Amino acid sequence: MAAALPGRCGLFLEKKKRFCKMIVARGKVFCGEHATMEGSSSRIPCPLDPKHTVSEDKLQQHLKKCNSREKAKPVYYVENINSGSADGETLQQVSLCERSRAELDALLDQLKTAVSGLQWDVDDSVLSHPILQEELDNPKNGDSAHKHLKQQSSLLGHLEALGLLGRGRCFVEFGAGRGKLSHWIHEALKTRDHLETRDHLETGQDLQLLLVERCSTRFKVDGKHQDPGVQFERLQVDIQHLDLCKVQLLRQKNLPLIGVGKHLCGAATDLALRCLLGTRGPGEEGEPPPKRLKTAEPEALPEASPRPDSGPDSGPGPDSGPGPVLGLVLALCCHHRCEWQHYVGQQFFLQNGLGAAEFSAFCRMSSWATCGLRPANRKPASGGGANQRRDDEEHEAPDNGDAVSGSFLSAGERQQLGRLCKRLIDGGRVHFLKAQGFHGRLSRYVGREVTPENVLLTAVPSS
Repeated sequence: MAAALPGRCGLFLEKKKRFCKMIVARGKVFCGEHATMEGSSSRIPCPLDPKHTVSEDKLQQHLKKCNSREKAKPVYYVENINSGSADGETLQQVSLCERSRAELDALLDQLKTAVSGLQWDVDDSVLSHPILQEELDNPKNGDSAHKHLKQQSSLLGHLEALGLLGRGRCFVEFGAGRGKLSHWIHEALKTRDHLETRDHLETGQDLQLLLVERCSTRFKVDGKHQDPGVQFERLQVDIQHLDLCKVQLLRQKNLPLIGVGKHLCGAATDLALRCLLGTRGPGEEGEPPPKRLKTAEPEALPEASPRPDSGPDSGPGPDSGPGPVLGLVLALCCHHRCEWQHYVGQQFFLQNGLGAAEFSAFCRMSSWATCGLRPANRKPASGGGANQRRDDEEHEAPDNGDAVSGSFLSAGERQQLGRLCKRLIDGGRVHFLKAQGFHGRLSRYVGREVTPENVLLTAVPSS
C-alpha cells in the first residue's frame, strides 16, 4: 500500500481506496476531521450529524452554524397544506401476495367494472417542437439524452397546441430536477421573441419560471439564464408544504400560472394539483376559472378572476396572490407510489363503490404495467427517492403478487391490468379537474420505446 503524501492526512479511506488528502497541522499525523484516530484528540462526533466531528470545547459555537442545524422555514412553507385528508393513515396495508385467489378475482372484477364506466380513452398524441430539433439531430447525444429530449419536445408541443406557450405568464415546474424543461420553455420563447423583433413586432411581456424541487440538485441549468424580462427562481421545498400564494415572485406581477412537470412521481402529481389549484382538502371546490380564449391567440390572456385564496377586492399588487391558472401539462409516472391521503380522486373512487383499501391494491397492481419490462438482474426501485420526479426512467415497483397472480395470469395479462389500474387512478384526477372547472385529457405523448411511463395529463379551463 502506498504511503500518504507528505503533509497530508494519514488515514486510508477504504471506500475511496486512497489516503485522505486533507492538510495536517505541524507534528500531526491526521487532519482535524480525522483527529479522533489519535487517542488524545478532543474532537467528538457532531450531535446534529455524526458524519463530521468538532472540537469538544467549541461544540456550542459549532451548533449555531452547523449546516445540519434546523433552519428557519421560508414564508411559503406551510406544513401539510397540500396533503389532503388523513383518513387513510390507519389503513392496514395488505400486499398482493397475502391475498387469496378469490380476493384477487374480486379486485379485478371491481377494476374492470370501474374502468368500463369511464367516458374517455387515452389518445395517441406524439407532438414535437422545432426548438429541440437541432439537439435531437446531434449525434453526440446518447440514447438516454435522446429519450429525454423526445419527451421534452413533445411536452413543448402540447403546450404550443393548447395555446399555453407564451410570455406574460408564469410557468411553475414541479419536480424540476435540473430544470431542463423550464430551460427549453425559455429557449422556445426566446427564439419566438427574436423572430418577432426581426419583424418589428412589440413583445415586451414578462416571463417568470418557478422551479420547485425538494432536494438539492447538481448541474442546474436555470442559473445560466440572465435575459432581461425573464425571472428564474428555484424553491427547495416539498410540494406537500408549498403555498404558492405566499411566493414573493408570484405576488410581484400576478401573472397567470401554468403548471408543468416531467415525470411527477406518484403522489407528487396529486400534491401538485392541490398546490396549483389552491385546494385545502378533498371535496373543496374553488370558483371556476375564467373561460379560455381560442388557442389561435396564444398571447391573449383571459380575464383574471381571483383564486380561492384571494378576496374579491384584492387587485394586482404585492399583497395579492398569483394570477389565475391557465392550464397544466404533467407527465405522469410511478402510480405504485401514490397515497390515498394525498390522492385528489377520492370522491371519484367513493362514487364508484371503491375506497382506500381498493386504491391501495390498485396502486400495487399498477406496477404490473412496467415490471414485466425489467430485466431479471435489475434491482427493484427503492421507495425513498430524494426527488419528486424520476430521471432514471426506471419506473418499476418491486414485484407485488407475481407469486400468486403468476399461477393464473400471463405476463401480458398482468401488464394490461396494470395499465387499467393506472387509467383508473388517472381517471380520478380528470374527475377532480372537472370539478375544479377544467377540461382534463390523458394522452400518450411519446412511444413506449421511449419510456413505458408515456401518459400525459393536460388541462385547460372549460369553455
